[in-house]
Amino acid sequence: MTMVRRLTIAMCTTVLGTAVAFSAFALSLDDAKAKGLVGERPNGYLGSVNPSNAEAQSLIAEVNQKRRQAYEDIAKRNRTDLRSVETLAGEKAIQNTKPGNFVEGAAGWVKK
Repeated sequence: MTMVRRLTIAMCTTVLGTAVAFSAFALSLDDAKAKGLVGERPNGYLGSVNPSNAEAQSLIAEVNQKRRQAYEDIAKRNRTDLRSVETLAGEKAIQNTKPGNFVEGAAGWVKK
């Protein structure tokens, strides 16, 4: 594994951990995932499993904005394209998703 890939993995893990710790909303990311409102997508961002929940939509927008900024920073530091960082972060996020929470697959949302 190349040094750039290792660094990217480490940074993505840090970013995802920071997003999980995000608590500015009454609904935490962990709660939203446990309630089946949001899930991890292969592109490195959160998606809405239940689009009718406005609080979850706000949480998704805020977390995804922070992730995007972090991914852009990682891509710039490592001189790689943004899509590669997003894809790697998505793979890691899905791998780290707790059983019972949702992930997006080829057929749509599924419980892990």
